[in-house]
Amino acid sequence: MLRSRVLSFHKTVRRSRVISSRHNQASPASAQCRRNASTASRRMGATHLLTNIAVGSVGVGIGVLLASKPLPSEQRIQYADRGTMLKAAHAIEAVLGEDGVSYDEDDIEAHGYSDWSTSNSTGRPVAVVYPKSTEDVSKIAQICSQHDTPIAPFGAGSSVEGSFSSPYSGICVDFTNMDQVVAFRPNDMDVTVQPGVNWTTLNEQIKDDGLFLPMDPSPTATIGGMVSTNCSGTNAFRYGTMKDWVVNLTVVLANGQIIKTRHRPRKTSAGYNLTSLFVGAEGTLGLVTEVTVKLAVIPQDTSVAVVSFPTIKDAAGAATSLIRSGLQLAALELMDDVQMAVLNKHGSAAVRSRTWDERPTLFLKFSGTTASINNDISNVETIVQPYQPGRFVFAKNKKDEVDLWAGRKEALWTMTSIKPEGYNIWSTDVAVPISRLAEIIDSSKEAAAKLGLFASIMGHVGDGNFHQAAMYDPKDKSQTEAVTACVHDMMDRAIQMEGTVSGEHAIGIGKKGCLVDELGPDTIQIMKNLKSAVDPKWLMNPGKVFELPQGAKAVAAP
Repeated sequence: MLRSRVLSFHKTVRRSRVISSRHNQASPASAQCRRNASTASRRMGATHLLTNIAVGSVGVGIGVLLASKPLPSEQRIQYADRGTMLKAAHAIEAVLGEDGVSYDEDDIEAHGYSDWSTSNSTGRPVAVVYPKSTEDVSKIAQICSQHDTPIAPFGAGSSVEGSFSSPYSGICVDFTNMDQVVAFRPNDMDVTVQPGVNWTTLNEQIKDDGLFLPMDPSPTATIGGMVSTNCSGTNAFRYGTMKDWVVNLTVVLANGQIIKTRHRPRKTSAGYNLTSLFVGAEGTLGLVTEVTVKLAVIPQDTSVAVVSFPTIKDAAGAATSLIRSGLQLAALELMDDVQMAVLNKHGSAAVRSRTWDERPTLFLKFSGTTASINNDISNVETIVQPYQPGRFVFAKNKKDEVDLWAGRKEALWTMTSIKPEGYNIWSTDVAVPISRLAEIIDSSKEAAAKLGLFASIMGHVGDGNFHQAAMYDPKDKSQTEAVTACVHDMMDRAIQMEGTVSGEHAIGIGKKGCLVDELGPDTIQIMKNLKSAVDPKWLMNPGKVFELPQGAKAVAAP
């Protein structure tokens, strides 16, 4: 069916940046992003897009022409009131059964707020639903569409940008019960799973066939959430990000329609790449109910090494040289002096069994044959010499390897464990071209040090991605303003270096304004046009990635 929709981009872009606090104080960074986005919009003028959109059973065709027409009335989004949303929940209960729907306040709170998230909303879903199949999800979507009720998908709840929050209330769809391996095909080196499958559990199940999914996000992450945010983790330097491993998706659209994005060959040039359209979309285009991913061969051998440097600039410079050397490292990670001190004082027993140099440190993971690993280790020692390295610590056995790498994997958990009651941790990430990596890490570390607060740098420097974390009291206005300014300045620097404001955390509700700063309003408008094509009522995870269309009547909770 061909539909012509006239959409205008926002002349002003409203960003709701909410600090992770039960008081949900608005971040000054959001106001700064709004000012930047508004300025960009005025500068680019009132350009409008006329989008001819063909929506079929297997895809979306888009042709874009310039036009200047008002927003059509059907695009003035409005959601149901709470009573109607509850009617939708009861209709879903009739489909899923009493055990398939929860109205419990604690359950709802756990699905609407997270201590992990830098961004939260005061909005909460009216109910949490637990489907078990694609057909269940399709019926949920149909009911929500009939009742104009928003849908927020929920995986493991480990998002740090509020991706699963419910600023417009609605129904939260928790995929916990969709945790089955649908088909494992070792000879094809792929597997099809439901979205609730945990990636570490999957790798444990298939390891005897010599295969694994080489992503390495939070151990709690599920495949559905990993697709939603295009996750990566420590192995991205060697293996890429989630988008590089997804073969196809089964997706339920907002009206309940079920589509599969493509078949299973390793390569195809047939039609639009719909798989990539849904990967990283944060559930704003549809609900992913099955995922086919490629698998990699488990390396014959692995090892780990750790080496410290006198300054963060030296460590970042060494990392850049290692990247440019062409060595096939499995992972290249950085932790600053603050993080290393935390390991010595608060790490697990295994981590504290050794004394770590409290200086900026690179964690290196090697993989391949035993001979190639030994050769790579020798090359690393030579390459980093110009950067005044401290002592090298190499894993002598497999236990040593696990314990050394635990220092990197435990970083966030350890930092969270020492957070004072009532304090927040603002953790965010950026990514830049490799040639600018040392510069932005050095300047960001210098800025963070001036806060007078707990602030640290760590990250996946092998692919130009790093994280900054700051601990502060959200009730202290001066601390909050200082931290938000520091974080925003880091994102500004990344954009100026042709980088991105989110290397792996996605956008959620926290970085919407800064995404406009990065891409500009015209590019954001194309994204909105795509959403309108497959979700004309804007029911799928509304308020994430970008704001609702101009003229929308729905109002988000703060």
